[in-house]
Amino acid sequence: MAPVSVGSPPSNSPGGPACPHLPPVAPIPIKRGRKPSMRKVTESQAEFELIRPDLPSRCTWSKDSKPSDSPHTKSTKKDVLARVKIMPDILHNIGNTPLVRINKLGKQAGLKCELLAKCEFFNAGGSVKDRIALRMVEDAEKSGQLQPGDTIIEPTSGNTGIGLALAAAVKGYRCIIVMPEKMSNEKVSTLRALGAEIVRTPTSASWDSPESHISVAQRLLTEVPNSIILDQYRNPGNPLAHYDTTAEEIIQQCDGKVDMIVLGAGTGGTVTGIGRKIKERCPDCVVVGVDPEGSILAEPENLNKSNVTYYDVEGTGYDFIPTVLDRSVVDRWVKSNDKDSFITARKMIREEGILCGGSSGAAVASAIRAAADLKEGQRCVVILPDSIRNYMTKFLDNNWLIDRDIIQDEGHVTNWWENEKVSSLELSAPLSILPTVSVENAIEIMSREGYDQLPVIQATGEIGGVVSLGSLKAKLLKGKIMSDDPIMKATYSTFKKVTLDTTLGKLNRILDSEHFAMVVHSQRLYTNSNDVETRDVIVGIATDIDLIHYISRCDEAKGSQESSQQSSRRVSENGN
Repeated sequence: MAPVSVGSPPSNSPGGPACPHLPPVAPIPIKRGRKPSMRKVTESQAEFELIRPDLPSRCTWSKDSKPSDSPHTKSTKKDVLARVKIMPDILHNIGNTPLVRINKLGKQAGLKCELLAKCEFFNAGGSVKDRIALRMVEDAEKSGQLQPGDTIIEPTSGNTGIGLALAAAVKGYRCIIVMPEKMSNEKVSTLRALGAEIVRTPTSASWDSPESHISVAQRLLTEVPNSIILDQYRNPGNPLAHYDTTAEEIIQQCDGKVDMIVLGAGTGGTVTGIGRKIKERCPDCVVVGVDPEGSILAEPENLNKSNVTYYDVEGTGYDFIPTVLDRSVVDRWVKSNDKDSFITARKMIREEGILCGGSSGAAVASAIRAAADLKEGQRCVVILPDSIRNYMTKFLDNNWLIDRDIIQDEGHVTNWWENEKVSSLELSAPLSILPTVSVENAIEIMSREGYDQLPVIQATGEIGGVVSLGSLKAKLLKGKIMSDDPIMKATYSTFKKVTLDTTLGKLNRILDSEHFAMVVHSQRLYTNSNDVETRDVIVGIATDIDLIHYISRCDEAKGSQESSQQSSRRVSENGN
């Protein structure tokens, strides 16, 4: 399959963004060419053109499409609600998930409508992504693009990877999953148990960075013989899985009466597939999309303006618009945040007995907000993507929530320095650069000054992001950026922030998974006599080295003081 270069326009060529809702005439998955004897290529041979995951769709569907005119394929499988007594394999337990009434949380919020949860974690692999994984694999098999002995490679936040690894285990394929470091260790353990090979990438890497999970997956494609990327961001099987099954199940379970449906947006397949079928069958139903603060999927665009540079809820939100996402089916967007998401997920577990994950909490919290105007007798359905299985050491752990200021610290510490503040560290004066500084100059500055990363500050004083020396050099060598390009082209917008009042214990836990933390101080700025904005001003960048130096220095000082006190006691005792 011919690759598409960055910035190339949509086309009808095999490498172009095929319509995500039509049968794929040209190959949709990204496929290695077959050769009788293929050996691993060297790094110099592994040059490739990044295939963009955000090119426009060419689908002709619209909200006004009649069902008879719909360009979508129709599922040829048995009735979506049919059950068999003995399943031939575990893949037959994908779909037909239960719809459960949420009894307490809706009442506590004063909702008048009925609130129902579609529990997608009852799928065989534990998430809504099992549906698209199986659909993409089966479509590739039918088209001949996936054959016995092939390797499936996929960039994913984890759940699609688990679905693909499950299918690969049953069907006998090799599976390589590329996922950001942010994703939970539980997902990694599950993937390894299923026999998948795992490659981790930096969470802060933007989608088009050489270190991103998308770029790394496509690079692996050039190295692994007879391999294929099914590409959930562009593959028609993603939204079609939900158009053909998930949406049909909801409509049948609700006897055709759905007044509002609330869905989280990641790749956009769930929103698009369910949203389109709902628009056809229940045209008065309000489709609500959920997008986390710090992501850019919501509309209108001003909803996406935020100081949030990092969010912990997994599998939702992106820094690009995936090809399969059709935002026209969404009537209203709600922005979610980590605190409400995790607290609501904990409430769902404790009060409803529904063992859901963090993104499910985001969806329920957003549904409660969106359904506030619904009347008695109306019905709101919310999709719960996955369960607590993948987050046992995350939001179920009180210490993890304390580190993120979601619940209050009970004050228990192990080390003497944990309650000390970041202000105790001897941070060097912050060095930052403007987004107009060239890549060449930025590398020269960082090399000369001894910095591995630098913040990029807008002319207005706002934080534009962070650049790292390693990323700049890699992008430059790969030709992804030019030496005279402005540094903003290579800036990461995802990073952790702390304040001078943050405890060193919390900073230490952040640095367990991050290479650095930006130390900021909030500043109030009047833009005119009436309007005031709060902006973050950079105080410095804290790393493991800063923390280690502080602890070592204090330990040495304490050791010297204790030694001096002991000497004084001995002198006093001898004198007596």
